[in-house]
Amino acid sequence: MNIHAISGFKHPEKSKLFLNNWIHKVQLNSGTVYERIDIKNSLGNTVVWGINTSKDFKYSVVIFPGYRTSSLFWDLDNGLEDLKKQFRIYLVETNGQPNLSDGNTPDIHTNDYGLWATEIIKALNLTKPIVVGASFGGLVCLKLAIVSPTLLNKVILMNPGCLQPFSLKFKNVFFNLLPILFPFKSTVRAFLDNAIVHGEFYQLSPKAKDLVIEYELYAIKEYKDRSQKPYRMSDEDLNKIKSDVYLMVSDHDILFPFRESLKVAKKHIRTLRETNIVTDTGHGMELSKGVLSLLPEMIVT
Repeated sequence: MNIHAISGFKHPEKSKLFLNNWIHKVQLNSGTVYERIDIKNSLGNTVVWGINTSKDFKYSVVIFPGYRTSSLFWDLDNGLEDLKKQFRIYLVETNGQPNLSDGNTPDIHTNDYGLWATEIIKALNLTKPIVVGASFGGLVCLKLAIVSPTLLNKVILMNPGCLQPFSLKFKNVFFNLLPILFPFKSTVRAFLDNAIVHGEFYQLSPKAKDLVIEYELYAIKEYKDRSQKPYRMSDEDLNKIKSDVYLMVSDHDILFPFRESLKVAKKHIRTLRETNIVTDTGHGMELSKGVLSLLPEMIVT
């Protein structure tokens, strides 16, 4: 595997202190202590956060997060509460994103992310896990499904960022650029409120929302991001997917409007087993405890 780009924090040691402190606050907020698992692989070191790893549950769930987020976003306000009752959970901190994993990334247009994800699954010694990916994490899941379909039980995609290009409509571009051009808590909050969260499903506590803002602002200001952005996978690659795929999309996703994602998935993913349009919901499904509560039934179906 070739390293295409290397991202990293401007002040590595200072950033480790920040991240460890932030993780501690997430643990207090979620009421969960995460098991840290370090995996050496082709991209260096990958950190995975484990929940219930020693329990004798039937299924294991591996989660790949979205771009410029942490997999721990999923458990803010104990968001994974329903999954914790019956599954082993592995939250992967994707390399090249602002987290404790190394900053090396492969060329996103190759299947190397799938090879990397295969290494992670095998290192965790998992048998037929369910993999779940949000936004950029959906792209990683589909690369994995191309490379190692027999390794997986099924793939669940949540507003994947790989079935269409990033929307260039004014509202989307404006609110995505706003905190990058003007990195303040107020602009990050505006980005979250207008581009990420929407509707009654989103009931993040003030403390949880502050943790998201704190993380995003630090990443924008302190992380030297050289990674490639999500892209629309080719029809040819989508046709190669052999694992069962379950698709969840939001009717208020302005980053990747749901109708186009549904259209492409139905046309080109031959193993698409189920689609679910979640109403009154924005792009950031993983920040919605209501949406996450829908996952257990999809996992055991």
